[in-house]
Amino acid sequence: MLPATYHGQPEGEIPDLPQGFRASIPQADTVVRAARNDVYLVVIGWMYVVLMMSVAEATNTTGSVLGAIVTFFLYGLLPVALVVYLMLTPQRRKAIKAREAAELQAQQQAAASADPDAGGHAAGAAQAPGVSPVRKEP
Repeated sequence: MLPATYHGQPEGEIPDLPQGFRASIPQADTVVRAARNDVYLVVIGWMYVVLMMSVAEATNTTGSVLGAIVTFFLYGLLPVALVVYLMLTPQRRKAIKAREAAELQAQQQAAASADPDAGGHAAGAAQAPGVSPVRKEP
């Protein structure tokens, strides 16, 4: 653990950095986007390999087109779809939570603006004490 002051800087403060150095530090969302792009690059590469395996299966003298189709689906599409689905689950959850929070906020704003009597006051002018609110039958 570092002492409370480290090279003259109070704890929690970032020391002065050279001009432009802070801009070169990647932000968290940039790192996430870069990792997601790497995943897509791996998916594209794997699909290319599986496509070449399928072409080799179809063009081989002992191979068949049916074998190529089965190879493409079982080695390519199904595993890749499963991996992409599992890897994008956190992003889907985050999007669902953001959408629910936006809907809740919209409902709260609508409820606050739609109820004119939210102040708890009487909903009309006060009537004189001598006037009955309901007419009596003769």
